Amino acid sequence: MQNPFTTTFSRLPEDTYIITTAPEMIIENFSYDSPSEAIYKITGIRGSGKTVIMSNVQETMKSPEYAKKGWLVYTLNPSRDMLSQFAAYLYSEDFIKKSVKSKSININASVFGTGGGIGYAKTEDDKYFDIGVEIRKMLDIVQSKKKKVLLCVDEVSKTPEMITFSLEFGGWMISGLPVYIICTGLYENVTEISNVKNLTFFRRGTSIITAPLNHTRMCEMYKNKLKIDIDLAKKLATITKGYAYAFQQLGSIYFQKGNKVSLEEVVDELRASLFSYSYEKIWEELSDEDRFLTSLITDKEQYKRAEVLDLMGDKMKNYSVYRDRLIKRGVISAKQGYISIYPPFFSEYVKEYGVV
Repeated sequence: MQNPFTTTFSRLPEDTYIITTAPEMIIENFSYDSPSEAIYKITGIRGSGKTVIMSNVQETMKSPEYAKKGWLVYTLNPSRDMLSQFAAYLYSEDFIKKSVKSKSININASVFGTGGGIGYAKTEDDKYFDIGVEIRKMLDIVQSKKKKVLLCVDEVSKTPEMITFSLEFGGWMISGLPVYIICTGLYENVTEISNVKNLTFFRRGTSIITAPLNHTRMCEMYKNKLKIDIDLAKKLATITKGYAYAFQQLGSIYFQKGNKVSLEEVVDELRASLFSYSYEKIWEELSDEDRFLTSLITDKEQYKRAEVLDLMGDKMKNYSVYRDRLIKRGVISAKQGYISIYPPFFSEYVKEYGVV
């Protein structure tokens, strides 16, 4: 039997996907004739399911039901020229080709691949060609046909390509053109883009921070897919703490070895996988200040504010700033006056491998 759990980052699990409210909220917004929100920014710690949320929305919006409503859904690669990609997607639509009169656009057949590109004719008449102007013309046609465009961008960061594209996107929004965007990214990367001059509209876009998976749904998934009793399913779900990557990884390991080794050995393998494939990168990307606070709260399950302030010493005045940033990054969680490290076994990683 094929393993129902997937450990590949950014891949939408087919048989073990646990529904969250985030995709439902986004899809509901886009179900209206005039969606009130144009920008969604999905952030969270690595492995928390950011891309899975976007992929779930994307899959729904590409369905025949939404295609009939006029939705065009495109995926843009943020590491390449995003305006050229967008122009290529638009120009590939038959109703656009029949209406656009520009002699300058020349779409290469491999434009959607890693090496392709959009070409511009070098004619005297078209020497003032501008990709932004051409896209606006095509978006005017999209609007006249009562269609809407949803752009999906995974793992954004402050690159020249992303900044250039975002500035153009702001102009389309001001003009009331029917173009919308969902992007995913680490909190710090999304924040960097939001702080760029003239991108205030991006900062005001709706932010969604990934949340732990529902405990009951994890239990049911483990019970049904692993063919185990509910008590063991509860134990496995509790180990993951709702961290999406840990949920998939533990399910995969148990599926392969659960009947051959002890639960302790399964958990040891989970811990090693988390350390190697997730936590090393998470720790590397934290600032010195974030590492400092994280390293102070590794000995207990949770800490009161007063306890942490005492541990911080002369840095206590920065507690709120560090705390809020780590919550937004998904490293710690806060509840009823307490804070605690969120990902399972991350405290152990910090104590064993973290350097402050």
